[in-house]
Amino acid sequence: MSTTTTTTTKTIKQLNAFLRGELSAVETYDQALTKLPGDEIPELALNRDCHFQRTKLLANAILSKDGTPETSSGAWGTLAQATTGSAKLFGRSAVIAILEEGEDRGLADYRTAVVAGDEELRQLIDVELLPAQKRTHGRMSELQKRGAPSSRQNASSH
Repeated sequence: MSTTTTTTTKTIKQLNAFLRGELSAVETYDQALTKLPGDEIPELALNRDCHFQRTKLLANAILSKDGTPETSSGAWGTLAQATTGSAKLFGRSAVIAILEEGEDRGLADYRTAVVAGDEELRQLIDVELLPAQKRTHGRMSELQKRGAPSSRQNASSH
């Protein structure tokens, strides 16, 4: 196997790992939005949509490398959904805490990604994925600090 083929295979695996995380985030936000009673929560919907946009970005990057994008979040998604589902028993603060923890994990994943030999992937992380993750993480951190979801109508874009 050539060095280029090895690098491309590793890149596709890394992109698919990111994609599974983003799919899990979308599923978790979907679950949270149905579990939190009655309120319109702009930050949660905005974060969900931002993660969804990243799934499309990652799938396109995988396809451009002749890879096959994952279609399932795998075990992380199942665990996240179960955790978010049971969090309803403990209230809104628990749901927000779980979402913020997921944002922490996503931030760490993008910051620690090893992309040796693939400048295109490094650019994707530095220019698109990490800045967007910092924004979704920041929104959840603010909600966590406030202790309750905001009803602000002017949340910033993804």
